[in-house]
Amino acid sequence: MQPAYAGVRPKLSGPGQAAKPQRQKPRGQKPREYEPRDKKPRNKKASAVEAAASEIVGEAPPPEAVEPDPKLTPEEAEQARKKYLLRRFWISGRGYWGRHGDKLAWPLTIGLLILICVNVGFQYGINVWNRAIFDAIEKRDAHTVYFLSAVFIPLVLGSISLVVTQVYLRMTMQRRWRSWLTTLVIARWLANGRYYQLNLVQGDHQNPEARLSEDLRVATEAPVDFVAGVIVATLSASTFIVVLWTIGGALSVSLGGSTFTVPGFLVITAVIYAAITSTSMFVIGRDFVRLSEEKNQTEAEFRYVLTRVRENGESIALLGGEEEERSGIDKTFAGVLKRWAQLTGQHMRTALVSQGSSLFAPVVPVLLCAPKFLDGSMSLGQVMQAASAFAIVQGAFGWLVDNYPRLADWNASARRIASLMMSLDGLERAEQSDELGRIQHGETKGDTMLSLDNLSVTLDDGTSVVKETEVGVEAGERVLVSGESGSGKSTLVRAIAGLWPWGSGGVNFHPDKRLFMLPQRPYIPSGTLRRVVAYPAAADNWKLEQIKAALDKVGLGHLTGRIKEEAPWDQTLSGGEKQRVAFARLLLHRPDIVVLDEATSALDEKSQDQMMQTVIRELPEVTIVSVAHRAELEAFHTRKITLERHKGGAKLVGDIDLVPRKRKRGLLQRALWGSGTRAEKPRKTAKR
Repeated sequence: MQPAYAGVRPKLSGPGQAAKPQRQKPRGQKPREYEPRDKKPRNKKASAVEAAASEIVGEAPPPEAVEPDPKLTPEEAEQARKKYLLRRFWISGRGYWGRHGDKLAWPLTIGLLILICVNVGFQYGINVWNRAIFDAIEKRDAHTVYFLSAVFIPLVLGSISLVVTQVYLRMTMQRRWRSWLTTLVIARWLANGRYYQLNLVQGDHQNPEARLSEDLRVATEAPVDFVAGVIVATLSASTFIVVLWTIGGALSVSLGGSTFTVPGFLVITAVIYAAITSTSMFVIGRDFVRLSEEKNQTEAEFRYVLTRVRENGESIALLGGEEEERSGIDKTFAGVLKRWAQLTGQHMRTALVSQGSSLFAPVVPVLLCAPKFLDGSMSLGQVMQAASAFAIVQGAFGWLVDNYPRLADWNASARRIASLMMSLDGLERAEQSDELGRIQHGETKGDTMLSLDNLSVTLDDGTSVVKETEVGVEAGERVLVSGESGSGKSTLVRAIAGLWPWGSGGVNFHPDKRLFMLPQRPYIPSGTLRRVVAYPAAADNWKLEQIKAALDKVGLGHLTGRIKEEAPWDQTLSGGEKQRVAFARLLLHRPDIVVLDEATSALDEKSQDQMMQTVIRELPEVTIVSVAHRAELEAFHTRKITLERHKGGAKLVGDIDLVPRKRKRGLLQRALWGSGTRAEKPRKTAKR
């Protein structure tokens, strides 16, 4: 039977089951600082991330997604969605105990179960001791009292040792499970630029950083506690129900001249008592799960707003936007307080049931046993043993009463993690499916460094952004891509980098050459300035003198004295300095192909000229593809292609040589005008 609902998928995902992913063999012999996502990873760290994901999940495809049954009402569809989310969490979570899971998962699990069983035995021993000591006190048997007092010490020490060891095994399992599952989800999140693509697709995956930290912690800690708690409750209830039945026996009640005998009256009372408290908890706490989900979401949104203010502090301060930011923060925080207020009401009602239950539980068995004690058919020791056993049974039956709020919190966290997993499933399914079309990445032939073969770039819903572009870039060429804002230049760069997967046609690179990207807003990692300049490679890949020389060449010589200093460089450096750092990285990595996406936009014209001259001087054979608006950059390029926005997607409308040169016979000289009817039209040479 097909499930009524298998989750909400991103718009880009297809309905069918994806085939097993086929790994491509690494190409080229030299490690690359940057490679297209469908080719081999950019560096050893990226390779390690994909290896970790492969090691954990094997070659299993993502779970198949099934659309909701159209016959369901919105409320029923939502309930079905929530059920599937929990199922989706366990599809990945249970892998911890699988073939690709943690080698210590089963030893820890079995050890924990053994300790739980032995500890219940110690509880029974203490319960029997309780009866014996009170019987001895009732008989004024001093010798037995002293002996039992000495016996109590080993019982307590043994029970404490078992509980401490049990805590160690339980928390170790929780820690290792969290580590395993976090590694799995983060590996999938980072693979193939999915952390970036999640911003481009629909789905319930907002604030992934909160889901990967707080929600994933709760989602892996709580189940271990729940399973251990259920096992303890089951064993304790089974053991001490027998004790209650044996000690309490039957209770005879005279009513209206007739005598009624109630067998196992203590057991029946314990079951009825637990049923009342559990039912009350279910009724009172029925909104706990929903409120916990809403609370977690608003907390994540609040953290995100605060993080945004910190990351953009300079811009906000320069614009004087504190009041507006305060308004937004207050509005978000008001949502947090509202959810907490609603949860407070729920906690108050559940506390009423829980506290009332804990106060009545020790008294009820004493009152029930009092008649039998007074008529002499039950000793004081039996009364105290029955009271202790009743409390343990009631605690076992009332386990849900005490843990329902946490169970609701786990439901909310597990569903948030599962929602992120589902969005990653959709991206992974799209990578392996041809339903929407996917840009292919391959290798060029001959001396061509980069070629776009009938490349079309679309949105995840199929809307065309760049249409049918065909360009070949030869070794040493410096190509300027121009066009008005919104014509698809940056999208084209993302497609070349492999970050934008949707479309058709191909992007091909020379198999033995290295590619490096310089975005408009360079990423500045935390740490020392040495690490900032060396990124994305390790800081110790170059000597300090080499890094200082690179900084000098790009006009940042005044920072060489701080190269070992750890500082908030992302906030310290200006926009222009960050772009100079990116060029310093370029000089260190010395790639064969460079793609510049508005990489000099924060520099003045003179600094821009100096930077381009430095690159051409230091890397005379490098192939450059620049995306920029400034006409002054034409002086540093040998060729210019122009994109123009059209209704059906941007098209290549111009391809001219900025520097006259002799053409090698056989070199690729194509510019696709529109749909391809004039694909072989030769490039024009600009007059200088």
